Amino acid sequence: MKIQFAVLGDSIAYGQGATRAQDTVGPRLVADLASAGIAAELRVFAVPRSRSDALAGQVRQAIAWGTKLALIVIGANDLTHFVPTAQAAGQLGDAVRTLRAAGTQVVVMPAPDLSVVPWVPPQLQAMVKNGSELLRSAQVLAAQGQGARVADVDGGAAAAFASDTNMFSADRFHPSSAGYALIAEVLAPAVRAAAQAAVAQLG
Repeated sequence: MKIQFAVLGDSIAYGQGATRAQDTVGPRLVADLASAGIAAELRVFAVPRSRSDALAGQVRQAIAWGTKLALIVIGANDLTHFVPTAQAAGQLGDAVRTLRAAGTQVVVMPAPDLSVVPWVPPQLQAMVKNGSELLRSAQVLAAQGQGARVADVDGGAAAAFASDTNMFSADRFHPSSAGYALIAEVLAPAVRAAAQAAVAQLG
Protein backbone atom coordinates (compact mmCIF):
# COMPACT_ATOMS: atom_id res chain seq x y z
CA MET A 1 0.00 0.00 0.00
CA LYS A 2 1.29 3.44 -0.97
CA ILE A 3 0.20 6.70 0.58
CA GLN A 4 -0.19 9.76 -1.61
CA PHE A 5 2.33 12.39 -0.48
CA ALA A 6 1.79 15.96 -1.69
CA VAL A 7 4.36 18.74 -1.37
CA LEU A 8 2.90 22.25 -1.41
CA GLY A 9 4.34 25.72 -1.14
CA ASP A 10 7.07 27.75 -2.77
CA SER A 11 10.43 27.36 -4.51
CA ILE A 12 11.98 25.58 -1.52
CA ALA A 13 9.19 23.01 -1.56
CA TYR A 14 9.65 22.77 -5.32
CA GLY A 15 13.42 22.36 -5.08
CA GLN A 16 14.78 25.36 -6.98
CA GLY A 17 18.55 25.50 -6.72
CA ALA A 18 19.18 21.77 -6.35
CA THR A 19 21.59 20.17 -8.79
CA ARG A 20 19.39 17.12 -9.39
CA ALA A 21 15.69 16.42 -8.95
CA GLN A 22 16.43 13.61 -6.50
CA ASP A 23 18.26 16.08 -4.26
CA THR A 24 15.10 18.06 -3.54
CA VAL A 25 13.00 17.73 -0.40
CA GLY A 26 10.21 15.53 -1.78
CA PRO A 27 12.33 12.68 -3.17
CA ARG A 28 14.62 12.74 -0.12
CA LEU A 29 11.63 12.36 2.18
CA VAL A 30 10.15 9.57 0.07
CA ALA A 31 13.47 7.73 0.43
CA ASP A 32 13.42 8.31 4.19
CA LEU A 33 9.88 6.94 4.41
CA ALA A 34 10.90 3.90 2.38
CA SER A 35 13.71 3.23 4.87
CA ALA A 36 11.02 3.24 7.59
CA GLY A 37 8.93 0.75 5.65
CA ILE A 38 6.40 3.26 4.32
CA ALA A 39 5.81 3.42 0.56
CA ALA A 40 4.78 6.83 -0.71
CA GLU A 41 3.76 8.20 -4.10
CA LEU A 42 5.02 11.77 -4.48
CA ARG A 43 3.39 14.63 -6.29
CA VAL A 44 4.73 18.20 -6.06
CA PHE A 45 2.11 20.93 -6.29
CA ALA A 46 4.49 23.63 -5.07
CA VAL A 47 5.23 26.49 -7.45
CA PRO A 48 8.31 28.74 -7.28
CA ARG A 49 7.64 32.32 -6.12
CA SER A 50 4.40 31.30 -4.41
CA ARG A 51 3.18 33.22 -1.41
CA SER A 52 0.68 31.91 1.13
CA ASP A 53 -2.24 33.15 -0.97
CA ALA A 54 -1.36 30.44 -3.51
CA LEU A 55 -1.92 27.63 -1.01
CA ALA A 56 -5.70 27.45 -1.49
CA GLY A 57 -5.31 26.46 -5.14
CA GLN A 58 -2.56 23.98 -4.40
CA VAL A 59 -4.65 22.44 -1.62
CA ARG A 60 -7.58 21.95 -3.99
CA GLN A 61 -5.33 20.12 -6.45
CA ALA A 62 -3.83 17.94 -3.72
CA ILE A 63 -7.21 16.95 -2.30
CA ALA A 64 -8.54 16.18 -5.78
CA TRP A 65 -5.55 13.88 -6.25
CA GLY A 66 -6.40 12.11 -3.01
CA THR A 67 -3.42 13.05 -0.86
CA LYS A 68 -3.20 11.47 2.59
CA LEU A 69 0.05 13.19 3.62
CA ALA A 70 0.94 16.79 2.84
CA LEU A 71 4.02 18.89 3.44
CA ILE A 72 3.73 22.67 3.24
CA VAL A 73 6.86 24.82 2.98
CA ILE A 74 5.93 28.50 2.76
CA GLY A 75 6.83 31.97 3.97
CA ALA A 76 9.97 33.23 2.23
CA ASN A 77 8.07 35.07 -0.50
CA ASP A 78 5.59 36.50 1.98
CA LEU A 79 8.60 38.06 3.68
CA THR A 80 10.20 39.40 0.50
CA HIS A 81 6.85 40.86 -0.63
CA PHE A 82 6.03 42.34 2.81
CA VAL A 83 2.76 40.43 3.13
CA PRO A 84 1.19 41.26 6.51
CA THR A 85 2.06 38.60 9.06
CA ALA A 86 -1.54 37.96 10.15
CA GLN A 87 -2.67 37.59 6.55
CA ALA A 88 0.05 35.08 5.59
CA ALA A 89 -0.38 33.05 8.78
CA GLY A 90 -4.14 33.04 8.33
CA GLN A 91 -3.85 31.72 4.79
CA LEU A 92 -1.56 28.94 6.02
CA GLY A 93 -4.02 28.07 8.78
CA ASP A 94 -6.85 27.93 6.24
CA ALA A 95 -4.81 25.54 4.07
CA VAL A 96 -4.09 23.24 7.00
CA ARG A 97 -7.71 23.27 8.12
CA THR A 98 -8.95 22.32 4.65
CA LEU A 99 -6.44 19.49 4.33
CA ARG A 100 -7.20 18.14 7.80
CA ALA A 101 -10.94 18.26 7.09
CA ALA A 102 -10.25 16.05 4.06
CA GLY A 103 -8.49 13.51 6.29
CA THR A 104 -4.94 14.50 5.35
CA GLN A 105 -2.02 14.44 7.78
CA VAL A 106 -0.11 17.72 7.47
CA VAL A 107 3.46 18.81 8.19
CA VAL A 108 4.44 22.48 7.97
CA MET A 109 7.88 24.02 7.70
CA PRO A 110 7.39 27.73 8.37
CA ALA A 111 9.29 30.74 7.08
CA PRO A 112 13.08 30.57 7.02
CA ASP A 113 15.28 33.19 8.65
CA LEU A 114 16.12 35.32 5.63
CA SER A 115 18.73 37.28 7.56
CA VAL A 116 21.22 34.46 6.81
CA VAL A 117 20.87 34.91 3.04
CA PRO A 118 24.25 36.11 1.70
CA TRP A 119 22.94 39.12 -0.19
CA VAL A 120 21.18 40.67 2.83
CA PRO A 121 23.30 43.71 3.84
CA PRO A 122 24.71 43.53 7.39
CA GLN A 123 22.88 46.71 8.40
CA LEU A 124 19.54 45.08 7.54
CA GLN A 125 20.12 41.67 9.08
CA ALA A 126 18.57 42.47 12.47
CA MET A 127 15.40 43.85 10.88
CA VAL A 128 15.10 40.90 8.49
CA LYS A 129 15.68 38.43 11.34
CA ASN A 130 12.96 40.06 13.42
CA GLY A 131 10.48 39.98 10.55
CA SER A 132 11.29 36.33 9.85
CA GLU A 133 10.79 35.38 13.50
CA LEU A 134 7.46 37.22 13.72
CA LEU A 135 6.08 35.40 10.68
CA ARG A 136 7.43 32.02 11.76
CA SER A 137 5.89 32.37 15.23
CA ALA A 138 2.50 33.29 13.77
CA GLN A 139 2.70 30.42 11.29
CA VAL A 140 3.53 27.92 14.03
CA LEU A 141 0.49 28.98 16.04
CA ALA A 142 -1.79 28.93 13.00
CA ALA A 143 -0.59 25.53 11.78
CA GLN A 144 -0.61 23.81 15.16
CA GLY A 145 -4.00 25.32 15.92
CA GLN A 146 -5.44 23.55 12.89
CA GLY A 147 -3.83 20.20 13.65
CA ALA A 148 -0.56 20.22 11.70
CA ARG A 149 2.80 18.98 12.86
CA VAL A 150 5.42 21.74 12.62
CA ALA A 151 9.07 21.08 11.86
CA ASP A 152 11.94 23.41 12.81
CA VAL A 153 9.70 25.41 15.14
CA ASP A 154 12.60 27.50 16.43
CA GLY A 155 14.20 28.03 13.02
CA GLY A 156 17.36 26.21 14.11
CA ALA A 157 18.21 25.08 10.58
CA ALA A 158 19.17 28.66 9.74
CA ALA A 159 22.35 28.37 11.82
CA ALA A 160 23.82 25.85 9.39
CA PHE A 161 23.03 28.13 6.45
CA ALA A 162 24.55 31.10 8.27
CA SER A 163 27.83 29.28 8.87
CA ASP A 164 28.27 27.58 5.49
CA THR A 165 27.69 29.34 2.17
CA ASN A 166 27.80 25.94 0.43
CA MET A 167 24.25 25.47 1.72
CA PHE A 168 23.18 28.04 -0.88
CA SER A 169 22.95 27.56 -4.64
CA ALA A 170 24.63 29.84 -7.16
CA ASP A 171 21.86 32.44 -6.87
CA ARG A 172 22.79 32.92 -3.18
CA PHE A 173 19.14 32.69 -2.16
CA HIS A 174 17.80 29.18 -2.75
CA PRO A 175 19.32 26.13 -1.08
CA SER A 176 21.88 24.00 -2.85
CA SER A 177 21.66 20.22 -2.92
CA ALA A 178 23.55 20.25 0.39
CA GLY A 179 21.04 22.73 1.78
CA TYR A 180 18.14 20.54 0.74
CA ALA A 181 19.78 17.55 2.41
CA LEU A 182 19.78 19.48 5.69
CA ILE A 183 16.18 20.66 5.25
CA ALA A 184 15.01 17.11 4.54
CA GLU A 185 16.88 15.87 7.62
CA VAL A 186 15.08 18.47 9.76
CA LEU A 187 11.71 17.57 8.24
CA ALA A 188 12.09 13.78 8.33
CA PRO A 189 10.95 13.03 11.92
CA ALA A 190 7.71 15.01 11.56
CA VAL A 191 6.99 13.64 8.09
CA ARG A 192 7.65 10.09 9.29
CA ALA A 193 5.26 10.54 12.22
CA ALA A 194 2.59 12.02 9.97
CA ALA A 195 3.02 9.20 7.45
CA GLN A 196 2.60 6.61 10.19
CA ALA A 197 -0.62 8.32 11.26
CA ALA A 198 -1.81 8.35 7.64
CA VAL A 199 -1.11 4.62 7.28
CA ALA A 200 -3.00 3.95 10.52
CA GLN A 201 -5.98 5.92 9.18
CA LEU A 202 -6.03 3.80 6.04
CA GLY A 203 -5.64 0.79 8.13
